[in-house]
Amino acid sequence: MKKAYVFPGQGTQFTGMAKDLYDNYGAARTMMENANEILGFRLTDIMFEGTAEDLKATRVTQPAVFLHSVVQAACLEDFKPDMVAGHSLGEFSALTAAGALSFEDGLKLVSIRAAAMQKACDACPSTMAAIIGIQDDRIIERICAETPGIVVAANYNCPAQVVISGEIDAANAACESLKAAGARRALILAVGGAFHSPIMEPARAELAEGIESTTFSKPVCPVYQNVTAAPSTDPAAIKENLLKQLTSSVQWTQSVRAMLRDGAGYFLEVGPGKALRGMINKIVAGADAEGFAFVDGLRADEIQILGTWTA
Repeated sequence: MKKAYVFPGQGTQFTGMAKDLYDNYGAARTMMENANEILGFRLTDIMFEGTAEDLKATRVTQPAVFLHSVVQAACLEDFKPDMVAGHSLGEFSALTAAGALSFEDGLKLVSIRAAAMQKACDACPSTMAAIIGIQDDRIIERICAETPGIVVAANYNCPAQVVISGEIDAANAACESLKAAGARRALILAVGGAFHSPIMEPARAELAEGIESTTFSKPVCPVYQNVTAAPSTDPAAIKENLLKQLTSSVQWTQSVRAMLRDGAGYFLEVGPGKALRGMINKIVAGADAEGFAFVDGLRADEIQILGTWTA
């Protein structure tokens, strides 16, 4: 049975995140103090004591989630994944944990990405919305395409849960159309802007410069990337897909199904929260699967899947 390690993205942050790691592991404390020096401000103070509003700022959220995830991976006694994947920002965590990026380089790229995305958000008022209850993704894609302005399907999280992203008026209009088309809920999210949409295009140049000047190594295992939902170990392809991810949709449902088809029978969520665990449960339950069972009682953030994937 192959082990898949998955890393969460923005939105999983919380006050006090990673404090237990800092207090109980010397290696974690060293990494986190090193991160404070690299960033030029005490990120850990905000992580441990900041308000929800403090943590919501993109320049804080992204390095905080990355740091929590990578430090936790470093503290695991038996970190031997057969494959890894990360949701949006989590792809940087996955690449770092799998050895494609050094800790320092991964953190610097995340910081560049966060700053560039924040600028793009400030330049164009925009938002994201969760669309719940529409089983056919093509309906969401069609309505987004027909809506005046910029709005696109951004995150394919799990069956009947897709996040759209775009200009505020366009997103609101698409939400109304999607509710009329059968969505159970169309909920505007409390985010800083329209991630994974063309609105992030101005951030590409800054991130491209950072990626091109960074050394990427072959990871210790395949990385299933958001843009392709396919495994890669080629540093050149990884760099190209990482840049494309900024303005392209996160194919999380497709990535998890690909990992299952490739033999994943055990998933461990590394980082803050349990968002990915919930998504994976829904992806498997919604698939054409046979003989699967979820086994709890291992750890709160682990999922074990038994049986043969047939989709």
